[in-house]
Amino acid sequence: MTSQHARWAPSGAETDDPERIAIREVLALGKALYDRRMALGLTSVELAERAGISQDDIESAEEGGTEHTVGLLRALAAALDADVRLTVGRDLGSLWYKAHTA
Repeated sequence: MTSQHARWAPSGAETDDPERIAIREVLALGKALYDRRMALGLTSVELAERAGISQDDIESAEEGGTEHTVGLLRALAAALDADVRLTVGRDLGSLWYKAHTA
């Protein structure tokens, strides 16, 4: 006896949905923030002090629970001694913090 299984294939509409795009971008920024903080060896408390925001705000941003405003991006970039880089694309690699050169 053989069985046949239907295979679900995404239609592509899911990748163009503005809400999904916004979620992916917030998660990408959170990952970039976490990666840069770890590269500097900072705790969330230390980064919060440097940026002048609360530790809860740092944790929320890293977890994708905060929509990043220009002001927040500037404060975080300054605290991380980095620039925020955005490139074309909506994957996790299209957003990152680039360290200032010495």
